[in-house]
Amino acid sequence: MATQQRSRTRRHSPSRQRGPRHVEAVLDPTWRNPYAPTPEERAGHLEALHRFALKRKRLEIALAGLVVVALAMGAVASPWLIVVALLVAALVFLDVRRSMAAIEGRGTELASLMQATFQPGGTSKDRQRLLTVLDRLTATFGVDAVSAFIVDDAGYNAALVPSGTGFNLFVTNSLMADFELIELEGVVAHCLARQRMGTLARLSASAMVNASPSARRELAGAGVTYRADEVAAAAIRYPLGLAGALRKCAAQVVSPSSFFATPTYDRWRYVWFDVYRDRATRDLSDLDDVELRALALEEW
Repeated sequence: MATQQRSRTRRHSPSRQRGPRHVEAVLDPTWRNPYAPTPEERAGHLEALHRFALKRKRLEIALAGLVVVALAMGAVASPWLIVVALLVAALVFLDVRRSMAAIEGRGTELASLMQATFQPGGTSKDRQRLLTVLDRLTATFGVDAVSAFIVDDAGYNAALVPSGTGFNLFVTNSLMADFELIELEGVVAHCLARQRMGTLARLSASAMVNASPSARRELAGAGVTYRADEVAAAAIRYPLGLAGALRKCAAQVVSPSSFFATPTYDRWRYVWFDVYRDRATRDLSDLDDVELRALALEEW
């Protein structure tokens, strides 16, 4: 009897059970979705705006530094000079902060200027179509208070800019007329992705500052549109819709009467979906080129 009991025990021993053991799934707490903007990415875009403001003040900062050092060295003979040195340093610091705030503030003026520049366009059906797409995508991207405007222009383009505590979305009536629904969704998603990435402040500021074209591009950030395409395509889960919109932009020749053939567009270009709407030939070495952006999405 004892022998049978031992045999039964051995037969049911866990070590004799066949098949793989169950292993609990463990999630990697450090994993991050590469297509979701991080807090560090958003902070980096704001820091780029601050660096631009500092760069414009570098001569003033250098001269003030020399004055402060000279006053500090002379403080041995007159202790009051250290007080003057601290006062000069504080004044320069406040002036730099004021300059940063002024550059950010000027970017918020762009929305009203754009409204004054364009005439209303589109049909009531176009507006309802745009609002339907916008309503769904603002929920997807977590963006509130977006006012939509269809503007009259033959060029395919769209832009999202800050306006008070909300945002204004501008879409041309030609885009509304010629783009399929899935392509329109891609364009709107791209614009909302820019807000989610935290780029709108630097992009709007690039349109308003008095600077050279190269300085505007530096402030706007090369390749920002490429990254916004990634974020948008991942959110809507259909990169080919956005790729189709980019292909249509690449194929269109801008009319000389279009806003996108004017010097004003040249200053405002980086807030637009197609930042090179006036480009006659494509440049596949430029991450912001619409054809290159389309190719990248088509290879997903």
